[in-house]
Amino acid sequence: MKKIIILGSTGSIGTQALEIIEANPDKFKVVGLAGNTNKDLLAAQGLKFSVPEKNVVVGAVAATELVENIDADVVINGITGSIGLAPTLATLRTGKRLALANKESLIVGGRLVTDAAAPGQIVPVDSEHSALAQCLLAGDAKEVAKLILTASGGPFRGFSSDQLKAATPEQALKHPTWTMGRVVTTNSATMVNKGLELIEAHLLFGIPFERIDVTVHPQSVVHSMVSFIDGSIIAQCSPPDMKLPIALGMTWPNRIDDVTPPVDFTKAHTWTFEPLDEEVFKAVKIARQVGSAGLTFPAAYNAANEQAVDAFHDRKIAFPEILEIIEEVVGLHTPSAEMTLESVLEAELWARETANQLIAQRS
Repeated sequence: MKKIIILGSTGSIGTQALEIIEANPDKFKVVGLAGNTNKDLLAAQGLKFSVPEKNVVVGAVAATELVENIDADVVINGITGSIGLAPTLATLRTGKRLALANKESLIVGGRLVTDAAAPGQIVPVDSEHSALAQCLLAGDAKEVAKLILTASGGPFRGFSSDQLKAATPEQALKHPTWTMGRVVTTNSATMVNKGLELIEAHLLFGIPFERIDVTVHPQSVVHSMVSFIDGSIIAQCSPPDMKLPIALGMTWPNRIDDVTPPVDFTKAHTWTFEPLDEEVFKAVKIARQVGSAGLTFPAAYNAANEQAVDAFHDRKIAFPEILEIIEEVVGLHTPSAEMTLESVLEAELWARETANQLIAQRS
């Protein structure tokens, strides 16, 4: 029986993880929970899963202490945003397996995170990176030609640059496939989410950026693919449901029964793929540059985006200005020569302040 700590237990990832655990009481035991704003739900979760009261905590600082002090096999980091970096590093220091849904901590931490991880200690929970990990089991690392990340295209798939100028916050939150929080849903609309996932794929699997492609797949059934040197492409397919990568994150490389229904091939299906227009949706192109530069550039990219997303929803800037703010902040950034938790946090603070200044000039 695996002992599980869930960080961000009241969010989408956390609540689904608890549903999986409830359906498999012989396989998992919850030993710690960390939440943020929804304290009533957090308390109810603690009671339902018989978690000791001292192991039910609020906030990223308390989450870090929880990971450091409680015995567990797996930590699911489902915290949203780069505040998840300290708990990620704490998990790796303690030797616990990290089921990582908090992509921002890996992206902003970069080598700080990957150098702290033992081989196989980080298991990705993002559907795309879980898919890549599964596909990579089909061949040796030296046989990999390309990683192919799939993107739904979000609510503005097919829009022109002019059409995006009129995009509203309400439209940005109408994702055609997934139900997610405000920041992640908006990131899907701008394609920043795919830019972050591009950097994440590079860090997780060690594949150079020029060998990581993005293709738009609106049906969100093929979650990502790996192209091998002989011309074979292996794809991971399942209906859009985060429970599958969450469950794999807890049990990797093993699987458990009936996590999600498979694709029903007794019925007709049409899956389409199209190239990403990187001139209209520049987030991926900028992410390639930022990821290649490394150091604290990804931290600046991510922090500037978070400030710009808030400004967009507060109707202080237009939708295309989210990427304009990111590009300006990254262009102004002078990276720290040394990667430490402190240098990453300083870069983030600088990027947020700079982004806020740029936003104020436009408001």
